[in-house]
Amino acid sequence: MRILTVVGARPQFVKAFAVSRELRSAHEEILVHTGQHYDEELSDVFFTELGIPEPEHNLGVGSGSHARQTASMMTDLAALVDEYDPDVVLCYGDTNSTLAASLVASKRDVELAHVEAGLRSYNREMPEEVNRVLTDHVSDLLFAPSERAIENLADEGLTEGVHFVGDVMYDALLWAREHAPTRSTILDDLEIEDEYVLATVHRPRNTDSIDRLETILACLADDPRRVVFSAHPRTLDRLEAHGLLQTAERKLTVIEPVGYLDFLTLQTNAAAVVTDSGGVQKEAFFLDVPCITLREETEWPETVAAGGNVLVGADADAIRDALEDPPTAPSTAEPYGDGTAAADVRRLLAESISR
Repeated sequence: MRILTVVGARPQFVKAFAVSRELRSAHEEILVHTGQHYDEELSDVFFTELGIPEPEHNLGVGSGSHARQTASMMTDLAALVDEYDPDVVLCYGDTNSTLAASLVASKRDVELAHVEAGLRSYNREMPEEVNRVLTDHVSDLLFAPSERAIENLADEGLTEGVHFVGDVMYDALLWAREHAPTRSTILDDLEIEDEYVLATVHRPRNTDSIDRLETILACLADDPRRVVFSAHPRTLDRLEAHGLLQTAERKLTVIEPVGYLDFLTLQTNAAAVVTDSGGVQKEAFFLDVPCITLREETEWPETVAAGGNVLVGADADAIRDALEDPPTAPSTAEPYGDGTAAADVRRLLAESISR
């Protein structure tokens, strides 16, 4: 079986780490990195520290509008599909890279498989929501991370080719949690000795609005504990544009993005995580660390239902209340499988192609 796998952003590198190990044990995989995340700490470092095979192709799309990014990726991916004639195109999550891969595959006589199918935030203002919905509706195989995701797909009339496999990020995290303690020095590097809060903010709804971003920063700065703020390059740009960068650097410990093992170590040891990232919400849940989500909705509602995550948006009172009295992290809830999702993806792909 020949699989053309398309990735382009940090969470997809982590997912590909788990699945590619399984696929390459028995099949041929062509790994394509679109270059959507091109900063070294958002891209290259993940391949290095996780031992992900070097991509056979890096499209180098870089930054740009959604339309320009997607169109550029589609042009190059179409040529690669023609060149390799894969049995299946495999894509992950909800990025522009995923949308580009799904549109190209749907126009060719090739199976399309979507890992992390069925997630819904029900907020169409988020480009990611549009990407994941469109991808699901043109996919032949839909690998769902939760039972709720399967219900979401059924509500939209999608029942064929749907499989509950669990979350491949859980597979990756189980490996990383074992190796991080001996390979990460981030706590020593930052001279962290006392209790701290870990924060990330990157979504346009929060970073493009000076009111929302200023409120979030003020709440973080008011917390008596040290706040480690892992800042995406785009977030740094917006902080500077809004005149907030100096304040952030004075009141918070602002760091550039770090590798997966370092970030996992920061999450594991944090008193609480404050984020607007879907992936970070889920990782905090897996690690039993309280999560405070700077959004009004989430595609991972199981984390909220289990009591490990609370949605606060950019409401100052809600953020401060959650920091003072964080949600109770789960200890036994496993809505995302048992850590064998990647093996199930490999098996189901092989079964589908052999028919």
